[in-house]
Amino acid sequence: MPISTIALHRLYNQCISHHPFQNPAEVVTWLGAMQGQDYPGAKWSVGLRLPGSTDAQIEKAIADKAIIRTWIMRGTLHFVAPVDVRWMVKLVAQRVIAGAAARYRELEIDDEVVSHSNTVLVNALQGGKHLTRAELFAILESNGIATQTQRGIHLLQRASYAGLLCQGIMERNNPTFMLLEEALPPVPSLSHNEAVAELAKRYFISRGPTTLQNFADWSGLLMTDARAGLEAVKPFLISETIDGQTYWMPPSMPTLPAHPVFLLPGFDEYVLGYRDRSAVLEPQYAQRVCPGGNGVFQPTIVSDGRIVGIWKRTVKKGAVSFTPMPFTSLTDAEMQAFAAAAQSFAAFLGMSAVL
Repeated sequence: MPISTIALHRLYNQCISHHPFQNPAEVVTWLGAMQGQDYPGAKWSVGLRLPGSTDAQIEKAIADKAIIRTWIMRGTLHFVAPVDVRWMVKLVAQRVIAGAAARYRELEIDDEVVSHSNTVLVNALQGGKHLTRAELFAILESNGIATQTQRGIHLLQRASYAGLLCQGIMERNNPTFMLLEEALPPVPSLSHNEAVAELAKRYFISRGPTTLQNFADWSGLLMTDARAGLEAVKPFLISETIDGQTYWMPPSMPTLPAHPVFLLPGFDEYVLGYRDRSAVLEPQYAQRVCPGGNGVFQPTIVSDGRIVGIWKRTVKKGAVSFTPMPFTSLTDAEMQAFAAAAQSFAAFLGMSAVL
C-alpha cells in the first residue's frame, strides 16, 4: 500500500466516504469516542457521517441520551455511547488526573476540595435535575468553593472522572450537567484488560491504517497498555509496513472510488485521531490547520483524503456564507465539489448556502 492510499482507507473506515450507519448512536459507537469540545463542530462530525441528517436530529440524540458528552481521553470532551461511558472514564481517569497534578496545585485543588465539591454537585443534581455550568458554579460558590480562574471547570471535570457527572444538551451556549447514575442505566463493567482491548479494537478498526504510537497518543494510555491492547486485537487486524512504520487496519480492503471534497469541522477525528498526520497533511501546512500549535484546530477541506486547505463560515439571516482558503489553487472539479459539500453542510443546519 503506498502512503498516499492511507488517507483514502481512513476516509472509508472513519465512515466519511462510506456510510453504513443509520443514526448518531451507531456512528459514535463505531468510532468509540469522538472529539467533542467544539459542540457545534462535534455535531457536524456526526452529521457528515450520516448524509441527509440534520443538526436538530443530532441535538435530539443528545437530549435523548443516545449519545453522551463527557471528559474522556487526554482530559478532553468527547461524544461517547452510553454503554461505553463508565468503562472508558474508569480506564483513563487516573492518567488524566495525574497529568494535571501541577495545575491542581496552582488552583489549590486537593482531595479535600474535590470531595467537598463532589458532594455539593451530587446534592444539587439529585432528582433528575439538569443544571447549566453557570448554575453549578453559583451553587459551588454559595457553598464556599471558589470557581474562578478555571477552578470550577476543573472541579466539574474531576466529578465527571469520578463517574458522577456527564453532560447533556447546551442551553444558550452553556453546557448542562446531570448525574451519570440517574441518566444512564447500569451496564456490565469491564476489567482493565478488557477495557484496554475494547478501546484498541474500536480505534484500529475505525481509524486504520494507523500505528501503535498513534493509538497511545490518542488514548493517553501508557505504552505498555497500548501495546497490550494491540496484541489483544491483532486477530481482527492486518498490518503493512510503509516507509519503515507498521500500520494496522481492518482486514477488509475496500475498492476506493474517487472521492469528493469534504468539509470537516476543526476537531474532527480524521485530524485529531492521529498525532502523526503526515499521511493526510503536508508538514508545511500544519501551522495553517493549528496556528501556533495552540490546540485550536481550524475546519479543513479534504480532497482525495488529503487536507488541502481550511474554510470558514458566516451565519446570517438563515444563510451560511462559505470562504475556502486552500493551501494551493483548487481545480475546477474541486471547486465544484466544495460547493456541493457546502450545500450539504448548509442543509444540515437547515439553511441556504451562499458561495
